[in-house]
Amino acid sequence: MINRRIVLAGVAALAFAGSASAEDWKAKYPELTFAVIPAENASGVTERWTPFVNYLSKELGTKVTLRIANDYAAVIEGQRAGNIHIASYGSASFARARLTGVKIDAFANDINADGSTGYYSVFFVKANSPYKKVDDLKGKNLGLVDPNSTSGNNVPRFELNKMGVTDAETYFSKVVFAGSHENAILALAQGTVDVAANQWTSDNDSTLAQMLTKGMLKNADGSPMKKDDFRIIHKSAPIINGPYAYNSDLPAELKTAIAKAFFDAPTKDKAAFDRLSDGQKKGFHPATTKDWDGTIDLIKFVDSLRKKAS
Repeated sequence: MINRRIVLAGVAALAFAGSASAEDWKAKYPELTFAVIPAENASGVTERWTPFVNYLSKELGTKVTLRIANDYAAVIEGQRAGNIHIASYGSASFARARLTGVKIDAFANDINADGSTGYYSVFFVKANSPYKKVDDLKGKNLGLVDPNSTSGNNVPRFELNKMGVTDAETYFSKVVFAGSHENAILALAQGTVDVAANQWTSDNDSTLAQMLTKGMLKNADGSPMKKDDFRIIHKSAPIINGPYAYNSDLPAELKTAIAKAFFDAPTKDKAAFDRLSDGQKKGFHPATTKDWDGTIDLIKFVDSLRKKAS
């Protein structure tokens, strides 16, 4: 007969097993490295992410260290080598990692303020410029972000191809990789490029909006630039928000704990969560690796464009 004593003993055994399992992975992983891609300058990334990483350390009961990668490729190679355990990816960089054999699993992505889980790639020009469409920009300078950026390179090339521009390097006078979303906007504001590709979710949720809020963009006379100083001349189809991914070979209990910490963040440490996006995100959406299969097809297509151009 199953009595209360047997049931309680079973529950205690399961609790002990769970505790022992947690201690096992903590012994193997006394420190976890969380890497982020450089969407903005290093100090801005540190200020934005440090409170959240401290929250993760508290929730997981093991030290989590923030690593600001030099570029998207550094995140990919860091996870390939096992030096990075958790990473924030753009959709294209995650697809590139998978295409090149990195063993990682997506577990979450951002939920926007309106409840959606996507964003757009846009082409920005200065509002006082004569450019109304991409056709007006032949022979001008194009600012991109990084070869592995979704909204800052891969989707823009896909969009250009749909408009008949199969080789950006010959269509434009110069194509510049700025290195980050912020740098691409700065290049546009300063006149280094005539058009810049960037990410945009809404008028109040984009790299441009964040930079304007921080007062990073100035006119020649030193006065602050405004939203009306920029114009979008093209917007892509929706792109799925990039994933958060951990190494596939992490212990199952650790992966479960990481995911839970993410999903609990908006309520357990709202201040740290809101700091990530200046309050523009609602939470984290459960995701699976297969959610980015379509992005892999996009990357393969863009790669084929490059091969044709060369």
